[in-house]
Amino acid sequence: MALPDAALQRPPLDAAALRGRLVRPGGLWRDIRVTGETGSTNADLLEEARAGAAEGLVLVAETQTAGRGRLGRSWSSPPRAALSCSVLLRPVAVPPPARAWLPLLTGIAVAAALRAEAGVTATLKWPNDVLVADRKIAGILAEAHGDAIVAGIGLNVTLTKAELPVPTATSLLLEDAACLDRGRLLAAMLTELAGRYTAWAADPDAAALREEYLRWCVTVGRQVRVELPGGVLLTGTASDVDETGRLAVRASSGTTLVGAGDVVHVR
Repeated sequence: MALPDAALQRPPLDAAALRGRLVRPGGLWRDIRVTGETGSTNADLLEEARAGAAEGLVLVAETQTAGRGRLGRSWSSPPRAALSCSVLLRPVAVPPPARAWLPLLTGIAVAAALRAEAGVTATLKWPNDVLVADRKIAGILAEAHGDAIVAGIGLNVTLTKAELPVPTATSLLLEDAACLDRGRLLAAMLTELAGRYTAWAADPDAAALREEYLRWCVTVGRQVRVELPGGVLLTGTASDVDETGRLAVRASSGTTLVGAGDVVHVR
């Protein structure tokens, strides 16, 4: 597929325009910073959290040199070909056990933004990989420090097939998305996240969030292979997501509730 001119140019993000659109009195986002290069936006915001920064800080990097995914994997992309951002949140009114829902809530927000702004049929693979046509287009990594949670989002925007990190990935460019403007995409994601997060923080109803999550998740009902921490493999049918966000996997030996693991949809 030939790259359109806008994608070939891969223009930089406009931090002032983003702040003008998203930072307002009474809103969640209090500052949006754009840096040309950093090791990891998550690591940077965790440092801000340790220093006592209030929630609502957003950091976006045009390129990361030490980006991280779940289970310690590295995550990288060519400069300005992706959205690499992290947000600092402090859901202090949410009971600690219920905070496990925040990464899943973030996945819903990203998928909803991609459907609305880019016109692609985004879905979720448990817990929060965002898929288009069963290929990963975005990933989310949440890390905590005290009452702070930093949620990092990596979205493939204009990566070509040759630039994809793995053959099972995709990008908005490759999916003929209606929008490749990273500023618009970021604004849509942050708007969706702010609305959902604010409502959840005020009323952390796991039942309502679980119901919405199940509408987005395409893992439930699928045959799956799960690599658990420690390298243990579990195979079976993903039968449910429980009230704490764990994936229920039914096998001949019984049902296992998985709180962390790498899920593969068995084709």
